[in-house]
Amino acid sequence: MKAWKRCYRVLKRTGTLKIFVSFLVFLSGAAAVLAVVEPGIHTWGDAMWYCFVASTTIGFGDICVVTRAGRIITVLVSAYGILMTAMVPGVVVSYYMEYLKVREKETISVFLEKLERLPDLSDDELLQLSQKIQEFENKR
Repeated sequence: MKAWKRCYRVLKRTGTLKIFVSFLVFLSGAAAVLAVVEPGIHTWGDAMWYCFVASTTIGFGDICVVTRAGRIITVLVSAYGILMTAMVPGVVVSYYMEYLKVREKETISVFLEKLERLPDLSDDELLQLSQKIQEFENKR
């Protein structure tokens, strides 16, 4: 459950959650319109299925649109789906990379601070610092 909370926080901080919710609202609206204008789509659930298939560009072909409005909606849903597929992971990865950079800078700052006051460190602190340097060297 903790991983979901972290994921939710990242999505919220990056604004991606708003983008995702707007996508779901758009799909719901598109499905409502399709259920009205398309003769082959009889329920909102069928229309949502069609919008899902169109947005993921799977295109099973079990439901087809025949009206001009249905085709325009399909193009918009497909374009929005492609945009979501490209944008959301990019934003999340970019956020995570920035987070790692900040964390690395903080770690380096703490390390440099300890080096600056090297003569004042206790034996335990010197031992910990030595172990961290050895760990760093082993990772390289």
